[in-house]
Parts: sequence; C-alpha cells; structure tokens
Amino acid sequence: MKATVIHAPGDVRLEEVPDPQVVAPTDAVVRVVASCVCGSDLWPYRGANEVNEPRRIGHEFVGIVEETGSEVRDVRPGQFVIAPFVWSCGDCLPCRSGFQTSCERGGGWGGDDREGHPVDGGQGEAVRVPQADGTLVPVDGVDDSVDERLLASLLTCSDVVATGWHAASRAGVEPGMTVAVVGDGAVGLSAVLAARELGAERIIAMSRYEARQGVAREFGATDIVEARGDEGVAAVRELTAGQGADRVLECVGTGESMVQALRSTRPGGTVGYVGVPHGVELPVELMFRRNLNVAGGVAPARAYAEMLRDKVLAGQIEPGRVFDAVMPLADVSEGYRAMDERRAIKVMLRP
Repeated sequence: MKATVIHAPGDVRLEEVPDPQVVAPTDAVVRVVASCVCGSDLWPYRGANEVNEPRRIGHEFVGIVEETGSEVRDVRPGQFVIAPFVWSCGDCLPCRSGFQTSCERGGGWGGDDREGHPVDGGQGEAVRVPQADGTLVPVDGVDDSVDERLLASLLTCSDVVATGWHAASRAGVEPGMTVAVVGDGAVGLSAVLAARELGAERIIAMSRYEARQGVAREFGATDIVEARGDEGVAAVRELTAGQGADRVLECVGTGESMVQALRSTRPGGTVGYVGVPHGVELPVELMFRRNLNVAGGVAPARAYAEMLRDKVLAGQIEPGRVFDAVMPLADVSEGYRAMDERRAIKVMLRP
C-alpha cells in the first residue's frame, strides 16, 4: 500500500510500505476513507521537531474496518469508524478517567506498540489499529459513500474539534461568559465552535486572515481582533471594559501565544491551553498578581468523540467547515505546503 513518510523538514513523500496485518488479537485493520494534515504535523515539517530518520506521519483518519483480531468485540468488519489521534485500551485507570492520551497500554500512530511492532501512520491507504475496542468509535448508518460534508465533520472528531472542545471544557466555559480564542487554525476555529456550544455570550476570535475570520463568524465569533502582542491585548481589553475575557483559549503552543492569552484574561479568569508547547514558560508572577488559572493539555479525543459524533450526525454542529481543501493522497506533499504557507486552513486527503 501507499503511505506518507517524512524524511526531513520540508520533505514529505508518498511511498510503498508493507500492507497492515492483524498482529495481536486486539488489533483491527482499517481501510482509510479520509485522513488529513494537522497543524501539529507542521512542527516536524518546519524543523521545530527533529526528524532523525524517515518515519510514518499522520494521526487523524476515518475508515472502514476490514479485519479484526480474535479478541475484538466492539467493532466489526464493514463498520465505518473514527480513529482518535492516539490509540488506547479503554480499561486502565487513565482511560476510565477520561484521559486516554495517558493510556498505560496506548501510543501514537506512526510509532511502535508495546511489543515493538510498528504502527502505521494515519496518512495512508490502511492502518493497523492496536487496542481496537478501546480506540475506534463506530458510526452506524454510514459507509464509504458518505457525503463529503458529513465525512469532513466526522473526520474532525478524530482530533481538532475534540481538541478545541477540550480547551473550552478545561477552561470552564459557561453560559453568559466572554471568551477569547488565540489561534485561528483548525483547532482555534473549533474552540470558537465549542465556546458557542457551551453557551458563551461573546466570543472574540483573534485572526488576521479573511477566510479564517469567515469560518470563525460561522462558528459563533461575535468579534474579530486582528492585532497581536500589546495591540491585541489592548483590543481585547477594550472590548471587555478594560478587564479581559472571562476565559481565553490558547490554541497555538508558542511562548508568545501563551503570554498573549494570559494578558488577555481578566483577573481571576482561566486560560484553557491545547497548543502543543514549543518554548512556553509560564509567567508565574503575572499569574500570581492577577489570580490567573491555567488548565488544559493534550486533548483526550476518545473521551469526546462519541458526544461529538452524535452532535454531527444530528446536524447540531458542522465542524468540517475547517476543511477548505481536499486533495488526493498522491498530492500529500502539496497538502503540507498549502498548510505551511497558510493557503489552506486544513487539508483533507482522500486515497
């Protein structure tokens, strides 16, 4: 089969790799119907994360179960499934507590399982899924002929809409609050959507790009702030009677974005952060003086996936609007370039 391999910063290729097979009795093999490029895939692509040797890449996909191991009970061949961005057992204490990203038996796509067997990346034609029962989320009534708009929204449940929801949930967004969102990528836009669904009355999206501003408004943003740094903080405070937002959702992961989020938060408020940290150091003195709270971390997409799936199927939310480009898997290198150059918010890949 063909799958995406990153060789070095800026060097992503589609290559022939071995077909996935059931290795353990808890495995499943899933034929990928759609995958995508994530903002976090851009960290190694841009050289912010080391790439020491060629490796599989990609961690968001949906597809059809092709084969299952003898101990798999909750999914079956022929079923359409959502694969969260890590695989997890569903049975250990972290999984039962809703933090499947800390699973004692789990891991990430494109690495190895606990027995040392390679695990496929998500940007390919098929994937071996370890711990299939704990990982995969079935979607009844859907097959590989699914309408592309519905497909896009189901695909977001594997990561970005769950990650945006995690930011809003961990921040404690409640009805009537004012929320600001730092970051206008797919996760930031999803955080706008989550804030709306959780009842925020006013949502300030910080965005410089017209297309992204449009999606933010569709998702519920009431105000747009284009400025950054001191000017951005001043703009948020001007919109909030000089105080700052009740909750600020940090969806980038840089030191600058975290400081901007904290400075845009009212005294006693909370920052919910989900951006993958790169060079982030918390300004504890600022937090101390303003009684600021920080909560968040890597999003346990599996904990949110069923709820979000049901909202999508009911037509309550359409998070798939974050996809503004669809490309064949053969054009994956162009997909990376488009996102790196901000010509696309998020790229869907179809085998």
